Amino acid sequence: METRSNHVLVGTVTLLLLAGIMLAAFWFSRLSDGENKEYDIFFKQSVNGLAKGSSVNYSGVPSGQVEKIELWKRDPGFVKVRISVKEGTPVLLGTTATIQGVGFTGVSEIVLDGAVKGAPPIRCPDNNPLSACPDGVPVIPTKPGALGELLNNAPQLLERLSTLTERLTELLDDKNQQSIAGILSNVEKMTGALADRSPEISATLAEARIAVQRTGIAAENIGKLAATTDSLLNDEGRPMMADLRKSVQAATRSIDTLDKTIAEAQPGVHAFSNQTMPEVNQLVRDLREMSRAFRGVAEKLDQQGAGSLVGSPKLPDYKN
Repeated sequence: METRSNHVLVGTVTLLLLAGIMLAAFWFSRLSDGENKEYDIFFKQSVNGLAKGSSVNYSGVPSGQVEKIELWKRDPGFVKVRISVKEGTPVLLGTTATIQGVGFTGVSEIVLDGAVKGAPPIRCPDNNPLSACPDGVPVIPTKPGALGELLNNAPQLLERLSTLTERLTELLDDKNQQSIAGILSNVEKMTGALADRSPEISATLAEARIAVQRTGIAAENIGKLAATTDSLLNDEGRPMMADLRKSVQAATRSIDTLDKTIAEAQPGVHAFSNQTMPEVNQLVRDLREMSRAFRGVAEKLDQQGAGSLVGSPKLPDYKN
């Protein structure tokens, strides 16, 4: 009887300890839940590999876990994933969520990144909170991961691959294959012809190389000639320019002196033109008249002799 009472006592104490442990665990879990913040993420792609309890990393740092995964009741095209992250995790405006696979295990996790320094945290607005938080908690926008983008673009890729395959099939039909074979044959013939004429080609290249070298030497000589001409102009051209400048200055002075002389001679020229020239003209006329008179005297002397100057001329004889 006493042994049975001891067993009952031990069982009762054990049950009480288990109950205390469960209460403590529940209490600590509630405290832990109070330190976390919940966010909703709406994915329009498949969340295969993601499960309740999957980890949530912020830039590679473990920051929380997935609490719930379900189809969104308002739009079944979206999958709502509710996560909880630790207090102090910088979920700021600009932060995006991505599903990323971990290795080859098939397990996925949620990666948060892209926060802007100094940006305000993501939270529900005070006015009309349901417009930004339809289920009562802030929403983190999504960014398709590499696998998600590949799956989303898979139909377009398959369509392009199908189009490419059809075009390749059309390109490689029997007729085009014969044309390609003819082109390859012609290329082979041309290659053989070039191989046969390789000595001539080598000689031509050698001549071209020599011509290029000669051109370089000619260019160098032209450069030297230009340098010599420049030096000649600098050494001998400058004194010549100085002498020419002096000559021009002397000619300028002479022209100025001539201008002054002409200006001073202008009154005499005017007097000569207005007074002396008429007198000279009258003198010339008098000389002309004198010359005509002398000419008449000379002719008279020639015809009648000197007596004609002092006596009257003889009368002619008349016959009866």
